[in-house]
Amino acid sequence: MKTFFTACLIAFCFSGLAQDKQDTTKRLKEVVIHPYFSAQPLMRSTGSVGTIDQAVLSRQPSNSFVSAINTISGVRMEERSPGSYRLSIRGSLLRSPFGIRNIKIYVDDFPLTDAGGGSYFNALDVAAATGIQVLKGPHSSIFGANSGGVILVQPQGATPDSTALALKIEGGSFGAFREDLSLSKQFHKYSFNLTQAYQRSDGYRDHSAMDRKYFQTLQKWDYAKNVALKALIFYSDLHYNTPGGLTEAQYLQNPKLSRPAAGAAKSAIEQKAGIYSKTLYGGISHNWQITDYLKHVVAVFSSYTDFKNPFISNYEKRKEFTLGLRSYLEYGKKYTDLSLKFNLGAESMRTSSDIDNYGNDFGTPGNLMASDQLKAGANFAFAHLSIDVLNKWLFELSASANLYKYAYESIVPIAIAARTNRFDVQLMPRLAVSYMASPDIALKASVSKGYSPPSISEIRASNNVINVDLQPEYGWNYEGGIRYQLPDNRLFIEVTGFYYQLNNAIVRRLDENNAEFFINAGGTRQWGLETALSFWLVKMNASKLIRGVQLRNAYTLSHFKFEDYIDKTDDFSGNHLTGVPKTMCVSSADIQFPKDFYLFLQHSFTSRIPLNDANTAYAKKYHILQTKIGWKNLRIGRVPLEIFAGADNILNQKYSLGNDLNAFGGRYFNAAATRNFYGGVALRLNKL
Repeated sequence: MKTFFTACLIAFCFSGLAQDKQDTTKRLKEVVIHPYFSAQPLMRSTGSVGTIDQAVLSRQPSNSFVSAINTISGVRMEERSPGSYRLSIRGSLLRSPFGIRNIKIYVDDFPLTDAGGGSYFNALDVAAATGIQVLKGPHSSIFGANSGGVILVQPQGATPDSTALALKIEGGSFGAFREDLSLSKQFHKYSFNLTQAYQRSDGYRDHSAMDRKYFQTLQKWDYAKNVALKALIFYSDLHYNTPGGLTEAQYLQNPKLSRPAAGAAKSAIEQKAGIYSKTLYGGISHNWQITDYLKHVVAVFSSYTDFKNPFISNYEKRKEFTLGLRSYLEYGKKYTDLSLKFNLGAESMRTSSDIDNYGNDFGTPGNLMASDQLKAGANFAFAHLSIDVLNKWLFELSASANLYKYAYESIVPIAIAARTNRFDVQLMPRLAVSYMASPDIALKASVSKGYSPPSISEIRASNNVINVDLQPEYGWNYEGGIRYQLPDNRLFIEVTGFYYQLNNAIVRRLDENNAEFFINAGGTRQWGLETALSFWLVKMNASKLIRGVQLRNAYTLSHFKFEDYIDKTDDFSGNHLTGVPKTMCVSSADIQFPKDFYLFLQHSFTSRIPLNDANTAYAKKYHILQTKIGWKNLRIGRVPLEIFAGADNILNQKYSLGNDLNAFGGRYFNAAATRNFYGGVALRLNKL
């Protein structure tokens, strides 16, 4: 909290002193978002939207999305070991011990989240994205079942009217190496981008190596007037070892250690524990501006994932196939003092999962222990009405009807004929408004209902039992906020408060074999405060020693507690939500010098984290300091070059990033890397 107010004080104190007279009329670029089908200024958005543009991505380490996404208040991303992501929005870590739950992810027009609720976000490479928008809180009214929020990833596209070639190579501590190559071309009516990336690391801990091979192409063809086709294809081949959680004693004695053998259980190294995941994704969308007022968009998409997971107690193989369609009509018309926009559409997808579990014989599949086939169907229809009055009032009313079902058939150890489990149709409304009280101040308020059925990975967890009793979680979210922005866009401040009442919260449990399963934990009551600050302490200029200084801050206060949560004989009612820190604060300074030299500094604070529902074990608070320096537009002949170097965890903090919640035997801790460094070179050629 102190960091936030300090940043604000510095910003206001120096706002008049640091400005160059020749730049007083120069306007900085306004932030524009695309949260609900069309572009709008961030100031006028009715919801809480966090943005990460290419400039932010370029300053963060490119080996992971973690550092960049954590610059958004209310969002927490973790990485238990290189490649092993966990992501939550407003406290949804309860459900995400492995992967991502109750969050819907889209890449351009296409859902990355499958019908079974799984999102292979770690399949994507940072180089394949130019920006990310995070819609915080339930958005089931537009994007289908989610109780946490929505993430919209903008992939690399073509460079207008030119050919561009970009190459970046970097290396760092713990055997880190990565390279990415991008080629873009714009023809008259056709454009394409090809992105290739390779990344590897030995990891800080024993048995935590990873490598990923990635290829992506985005192509667009304006084949007729007001009509366009777009195609997205990516292939990801990802492997990472999983070192496993440590007890507090093991963590304090040697945080680099992977999980050792204990009793009859072998060690992570002996069992060659890890993830092998190959994903092929493809989608085609068609955008037709039928008239000045009417537009139709349709997208078809499909994915296939071959997934293998040798684990301590078993060896799992999964083959998943998804096929889906999303389509909507949009009608929009402007009057003198009124603008209307209405969307009507539907999304439907199916995911089939063949899951086999074998004994793990030192990293080799043994005898077949369990075999199941599951099919998930996620369908919803939606309507969205937006009314803009006098460019001051913006009213949004939307709703969706969600239908979710899954079928399951067991083959081994006991044959069970195919059965279907359907959840009741859920109506998800959202009502929101924003008001421009003045050119500098905007007010916003919304109420929405969230809904998220259990994912296939929770229904059929690693204990190999199909849990037909697991129910969806749902709840109402109420929020309001204020935004302030100077006329020249130099200063932006946003403060949002919300209350989320979640019912049937899904939480994780581990049995004595370290196999996970999930239960419904009654309700949670989540009060939260989120703030965002962006301030140009020194506006961009061409004459001063310091050519520009931008300060950013994101602060999160989470007062989240269980309510009416009784597990057998244990009463956890009133306890703090597991895995959720009470406060997080991220502050950064981006400093520009002459000749395109830059210095970037970022400080992150995370308060202590409850590791079990009983709140008897906590991970300690920690501070992380990062920096990056670089020199852009160096020249080798006519080739522009950038060199850069960075450091992470400069304070050499001992902390756990990605705790195993409610871990059996107290194996909560996954130690993050100590102080480490990286450096590299990048070049970009335009108009070849």
